[in-house]
This record gives sequence, C-alpha cells and structure tokens, in this order.
Amino acid sequence: MVKRDVLDRYEQAASGGYIIDVAAVNVEALYDDFDRSAPYVRRDLDQDLVDFLIDSARDLAGVRFCICFTLDEPPAHDKLLRVERSVNRFFRYLAEIERTTVRAMIRKSLVLLAIGAGILSLAVWVNLLVEPRSVPGRVLAEGLTVAAWVSLWEALAIFLIEWFPRRRDIVLYQRLAATELRFRPRQGAGGAWPEPGAEAAQP
Repeated sequence: MVKRDVLDRYEQAASGGYIIDVAAVNVEALYDDFDRSAPYVRRDLDQDLVDFLIDSARDLAGVRFCICFTLDEPPAHDKLLRVERSVNRFFRYLAEIERTTVRAMIRKSLVLLAIGAGILSLAVWVNLLVEPRSVPGRVLAEGLTVAAWVSLWEALAIFLIEWFPRRRDIVLYQRLAATELRFRPRQGAGGAWPEPGAEAAQP
C-alpha cells in the first residue's frame, strides 16, 4: 500500500487518480539531444525524463495515475501525438528488453540446475565406489558435493532473487506504456490544449 506522505508529493486528478507532472519548455526538451538531426519519431526520450517517470511510477504502484506534461510553448497537435507514441513505444521496448533478460536468466538457471544435478549424482556414485578410509576418494566426493550444491544454489538464487524484481519492472514498464498522457500550458502560457490520449487514468 502506498504511504500517505508519498501520495502527498503528487497532484491529485479530478478523476481520483494522481498526476505525474513533467514540466518542460517545449516538446523538443522531452527528447535526448544526442542526435539532433534525427527525426523525433526515431529519437529516444531524455534519460532524466525516463528515470523520473520510472521512479514516480514506483512511488504510485497500486494507485491510478496519469502523466501530465506542463509546457511553456504550445505544441502542434501532431507533436502531442508523437509524444504519446514515443512514450508508448519506449516503455514497450524496455519491457521487451526485460522479457529477453528474464528468458536468458531462466535458461541459465536450468543449465545450472542440470549441471548441479549431474555433479551431485557423480558425487553419490564416487561415495559408493571409494574405500571408506581413502582420503583422496573422500576429498573428491566432498569436493563434488560442494560443487553440486553451489551450482544448485546459484540456479535457485537466480530464480528467487533476480526473477521477481525483473518481473516487477516488466509490469511497471507495461503500465507506463499504457498510461494516459495529458498536456497543459504552464500557468499564464495560454489556454488548454487538445488531448491526444484517452480520458481515464490507467490503473
């Protein structure tokens, strides 16, 4: 459950959800300046903006929110639509990267599990064959047992420790990709502007 002091940092929307407010001079300021010659549809969102949106979405996990861009300069309607597409595509792209990483982690976990099980079987076989008082045989058997458990623990740790945070990030990115975008002028900068997205804040 989101703490009250965290929610107090965000403006509440008339619909009952919360607003992640992004203030910028214009639409161009929302994009990375690394390649100014590239069209906006091909440029990445500014990394500071991405980090801010992700941190804010984590703060508002479990409650409805929308993203509101407060701009000094009134943008053309096609630029508003472009921003909506950029946010949607960028966070869908991040979600797909995380899915690819999770699939690689699962494959690694299964390989380690198979290796650990194979080494453990070999350790049991060595224990049955070596003489009870054979020091080299016992050392070999114990070494194989330790290696087997290390491999099995690594496989389990990948699943239990790394899988859940990445799965949570996938859900977060999907939520940001589907979140309603709103645009409004900074106070004193002009009247209301057309909204490119849906009316209801996403859950």
